[in-house]
Amino acid sequence: MDTILPIFIFTVGAAIGSFSNVCVYRLPKKLSIISPSSQCPNCGKSISPFDNIPIISFLILRGRCRYCQSPISWRYPIVELITGLIFLSLYLNFRISPQFFIYALLCTSLIIIAFIDLEHKIIPDVITLPGIIIGLTLSLTIPHITLINSIKGLLLGGGLFYAIAIISRGGMGGGDIKLIAMVGSFLGWKNVLLTIFLGSLFGSIVGIVLIILKKKNRKDMVPFGPFLSLGAIVSIFYGREIIYLWLTITFG
Repeated sequence: MDTILPIFIFTVGAAIGSFSNVCVYRLPKKLSIISPSSQCPNCGKSISPFDNIPIISFLILRGRCRYCQSPISWRYPIVELITGLIFLSLYLNFRISPQFFIYALLCTSLIIIAFIDLEHKIIPDVITLPGIIIGLTLSLTIPHITLINSIKGLLLGGGLFYAIAIISRGGMGGGDIKLIAMVGSFLGWKNVLLTIFLGSLFGSIVGIVLIILKKKNRKDMVPFGPFLSLGAIVSIFYGREIIYLWLTITFG
């Protein structure tokens, strides 16, 4: 049983990752995520359940459509693997608890947002706006995140980014403002500040590396959503430890 449950949790996470891929592909196109069933984007053939097994089907098919042999994006197994690993990590940290389900919902949303922003440079309101309401509501069930703390996180994160957008005259996108507000509603004010710090740190590191490799220049826009999402996920797992370490170093 001790081995079966973690495997089951990973499998469920990978399956949700498969659905997340549907969202990543269809939401920017304003298509239904419910119907029709999964299809090859090249030939339009419906994908059979056997060819839609997370990660495994990609390997069996060698990354190509069974019917037209067109390449299948590596994004599909990557999203499935990441989601499965995050679900497994959430289980190992929180077991089967309210936190597990709440953070699984948040992490799934963040993964979808990250890959949409990475590909299309947009963050869909259809995820972030309901996410803010859901985060505020679910804060009532998380022991260390009260409704007041959730509201503070929402206002602090969203307000800070809104101020940056005004001062920079568009340097901060509306999607990023709503995203960080959603994160704040789930994680509270301390972790939303940590998320902003980590997201900025990760974004700066990647940006510098891309400039050094001459893949980007200083004027090129790099989507911020993936880095904020990564910062939020790190905050879920290590937020308390990082904040405690920072306070220890700062104040002794």
